[in-house]
Amino acid sequence: MSGLQRFALCVLVIGGLNWGLLGIFQFDVVATLFRDGQASFGARTLYTIIGIAGLISLSTLFTPYRVPHRIVKKDNVRPLKSV
Repeated sequence: MSGLQRFALCVLVIGGLNWGLLGIFQFDVVATLFRDGQASFGARTLYTIIGIAGLISLSTLFTPYRVPHRIVKKDNVRPLKSV
């Protein structure tokens, strides 16, 4: 996972928590941060960034999961010392 995808995932988690608070408690954190509410330029910009993060994270659904393989050479293997 690239750094951009990790950043997008973090932004999505923050956006998801905001939607959870909005759904459960009817409290919009983003609109509260900006005094003009959801119509302010800052809130619209933040909502746009969260939307772009969702589009970036969409690509992680279609990438196959790869298990990193560790290659061990026989030359590097040493016997365990007995105590």
